Amino acid sequence: MHKIRLLILTFFLTSINIIALAQQFATVKGTITTSDGKPAAYISVGLKGKGQGSITDERGFFEIQKVKAGTYSLRASGVGIQSSEKNIIVLAGQNQIIDFVISQSSNQLNEVNINKVRVNKYATKKSDYVSKMPLTNLENPQVYTTISKETIADQLIFSVDDATRNATGLQKMWESTSRGGDGGAYYASRGFIVQAKLRNGLAGNVTSRNDAANLESIEIIKGPSATLFGSTLTSYGGLINRVTKKPFEGIGGEITYAAGSNDLNRVSTDFNFPVDKNNKIYARLNTSYNYKGSFQDNVFDRGLFLAPSLSYKVNDKLDFSFDAEIASGTNTLKPFVFFYFPVAQLGFDRADQAGIDYNKSFIGTGMKQKYQSTNFFAQANYKFNDNWSSHTNFSSNYSFSNGRGSYLFLVPNSYLNPSAAPGADYLSRADQSTDNSKNYTYEVQQNFNGNFNIGSIKNRLVLGLDYLRQNSDQLFYSINTFDLTNKNGTDPNYNNFNESNLAAFYTANANDPNVVFKYPVNYISNTYSAYASDVINLTDKFIALAAIRVDRFDNKGNSDRAGSTRTGAYKQTVFSPKFGLVYQIVKDQVSLFANYQNGFNNINGIDYRGESFKPEQANQIEGGVKLSAFNDRLTGSVSYYDIKVKDIVRGYNGDPLNPNAQIQDGNKISKGIEAEIVANPINGLNIIAGFAYNDNHLENASADVEGRRDAYSAAPYSANLWISYKFLNGSIKGFGLGAGGNYASDNMIVNSVSQGIFTLPAYKVYNASVFYDHQRFRIGVKADNFTNQKYWTGYSTMNPQDLRTFTGSFTYKF
Repeated sequence: MHKIRLLILTFFLTSINIIALAQQFATVKGTITTSDGKPAAYISVGLKGKGQGSITDERGFFEIQKVKAGTYSLRASGVGIQSSEKNIIVLAGQNQIIDFVISQSSNQLNEVNINKVRVNKYATKKSDYVSKMPLTNLENPQVYTTISKETIADQLIFSVDDATRNATGLQKMWESTSRGGDGGAYYASRGFIVQAKLRNGLAGNVTSRNDAANLESIEIIKGPSATLFGSTLTSYGGLINRVTKKPFEGIGGEITYAAGSNDLNRVSTDFNFPVDKNNKIYARLNTSYNYKGSFQDNVFDRGLFLAPSLSYKVNDKLDFSFDAEIASGTNTLKPFVFFYFPVAQLGFDRADQAGIDYNKSFIGTGMKQKYQSTNFFAQANYKFNDNWSSHTNFSSNYSFSNGRGSYLFLVPNSYLNPSAAPGADYLSRADQSTDNSKNYTYEVQQNFNGNFNIGSIKNRLVLGLDYLRQNSDQLFYSINTFDLTNKNGTDPNYNNFNESNLAAFYTANANDPNVVFKYPVNYISNTYSAYASDVINLTDKFIALAAIRVDRFDNKGNSDRAGSTRTGAYKQTVFSPKFGLVYQIVKDQVSLFANYQNGFNNINGIDYRGESFKPEQANQIEGGVKLSAFNDRLTGSVSYYDIKVKDIVRGYNGDPLNPNAQIQDGNKISKGIEAEIVANPINGLNIIAGFAYNDNHLENASADVEGRRDAYSAAPYSANLWISYKFLNGSIKGFGLGAGGNYASDNMIVNSVSQGIFTLPAYKVYNASVFYDHQRFRIGVKADNFTNQKYWTGYSTMNPQDLRTFTGSFTYKF
C-alpha cells in the first residue's frame, strides 16, 4: 500500500509540474466560413512550417493547442480552394481567436473533393511496416488489420490482449505466462499460433501482460511473413506488430485514472515536451501502474510500465530516435487445466460438462512469480535525396522471471480405482517454476529505401540486412503431482497448495529426479539475413510486388548452467520468396489482389536414415478484394487463402529396432475466408465488423491424427463487431456510446484416436461502453461480458475467462 501511495503521489506531483509548464503556451482557435456565410467544414488550418495544425469541424471551428509564444503565419487550405494566410503574434498564456472567410460559396465547397480527413477514425489507410516502406492498403497485396488508438480509447482498453478482440480471425488461446523468453499471450491466426513479438517492425518481446499505454496502433499482419520479418518472430499465421507513440513538436499529454471490478486500479500518463531551446529534441514519456485481481481466489497481476522516447532532428537530412519499454511486476498464473489421460475416461467431452468450480483457482496463498522485460531501441534515418534514404535500427530485449507456474490436470476416477465407471471428480495440482530465468535478444537491421523509374515504370525498393541474436539462460523445475483435490473446491485440503507447502515439498524431494524434474533451456543462436523487395507500378492501376530473403541460421547448441559442453549445434540456409499483384478496378477505391507468401522454421535432428532435417516450409496462395470507397468512409477486405505446410517431422514406425525413429514428410493444409469492414456511414457513427472461417487438417501424419483438424488451431468460425456513435453537435456534443462483441464456434482442443475429442463450447461475449469526450477531459465507463457468460479458451487446455466486469476512467488532457 505504501508503494501505491508513493506512486500516486509521484504522478500527482508530475501532473502539477506538467500543468505549470503548459501555462507557457497558448491556444489558437477560430472559425472558417464560406463567402455566403456558411460554416466551412474539413478545412486544414496550420502554422506554416511548424507542423502544428487542425481540421475544421462541421461548424467550421478549429483549435490548435500548445502553441509557443512567437510570430507565425496561419494558413487555411483545402483541395480545390484558394489558400488564405494571416500573420499572428502569440503571447504565452494568452489565447488567440482568428477567423477566416474563404472565397468559395457553400455550394462550391460541396462540389470539390475536400472530405479527405479521417472521419473513419477506426480505419488506417497505410502502414510503414507491413512492407517495410510507406504503402497504402490498396497498393499492398498482403492482408492486415490495424487497430487504431481511437478504437482503444473508445473501448476503454488498457492492453494488447484486450485490443485484439477487434482483429478479424484472431483468437486468444492462452494468457501470457510472464516467463522469461516467452512472447506474451498466445493467439491463433489462420490455424497457427501467433504472439506479439514485434514493435515498430523489430524484435520487442513483452513477456507479461502487454500494456497499451504507449501504443499508437496494433497491426495484425496475416499469413506466412518470413520474407521480410524472418521466422523467429513470426508464424505461418502471421505476426502482431505494436506501433508506438512518437514524440511530436510541442508540449502536452494526458493523465488517466481507472478503477473497476476485481480491484482494478490503474494510473497512466502521456507527457510530450521539448528538451532543447532550438526545438530539435523532443521527448515523450508514457507510464502506467496497473493492478487487477480476479473473480477467482488468489489470482492477481501488479505491474509497472515505463516507455520513454526521444527524437532528435539534426537537420533536414538526418534524425535520430531512441525508445525504451520497461515492464516489471508480480503475478499469479490464471488456471490452466490440462489432460494427460484419454478424455474418453472422463465421462464427458465438453468444458461446460466438466463440473469444475468456475470461481476457484485451486491455488493457495503466495503462489506468485516476479517478471521483468526491458526493451531498448534506436533508429537513425538519413535522407540522401528525395528518392533514396537509409534507416538503421537497433533493438535489445531482456526478459526475466522467477517463481511459480501452477497448473492443473483432470484426473479420471479410473486412475484412482480401476473398476470405477467413467468420470472425473479430482484435479491433480502441479507446478512448473522458473529459477531466475533470463533471455536476451538483439537485432540490428539496415534498410535502404528508394524510388526510381525504369522508363515509365515506377519502382519502390527496399534493400535490407538483418542480424538477430538470441541468448537463453533459463531453468524450469517442476513436479507433476503435488496432491489431488476435489474439482468442486470443497475438499478440506483445498488451501494446502500454497507457497510454504510447495517450497517444503521441493526441498524434501530436491534430490529425487523422479519427483522434481529440471529443464535447462540454455542456447545461443545467430541469424544473418539479407532481403530485397520491389513494388512495381506497371501501370497507374496495375502493381506487382516481388521479394526474396536469404536466411542463415546458426545455432551454437545447448548447455546447462554448470557450463557443460554444448550439444546439438547446427546450421541451415533458407531462401524465402514473396510475390503479389494488385489491380485497382477503381483508382484508390477498389482493388483486386493476389499473393504468394512463404514462411519457414529451422528444424534440428536426423531422420530414420540418419539424414539431417531441412527447414520446414509453409506456402500461402491468397486472393481477394480490398475497398476504400466514399472518401474512405467504407474500407475493408474479403479474401480466400490456402496455406500448405510441408516437411513436418513425425514419428516413423517402419523401423522396429528404433521406436523413436522420425521422418520428415508430414503436411498441414489450412484454408479459409476472412472478411472485414471498417465503416463510417454517417458522421459520428463508426463500425468494425469481421468474420473468419478456417478449415485445416493434417496429411501424411501419424495414424493417431491423420486427416484431423489440428487441436492447436482455435475455433473454425469466429466473428467480431463493434458499433460506436459520438454526438458531434448540440448540447450533448462529445457524448458517445458503443457496443459489440465476439463469437467463436466449438473448438476441439483434444482431437486424436488415442486421446479422443474434447471441446470448448461456442461462446458469444458482449461488451459496451459510454463516454464523454471534451477537449480538456474524457470520462468513460465500460462493461465487458455484460451477460456474465461462462466460457473457456485454450491451447490444448481449458482456461476459464473473466466474468462480467465494470470499469470507469477519467482522463485530464493538457
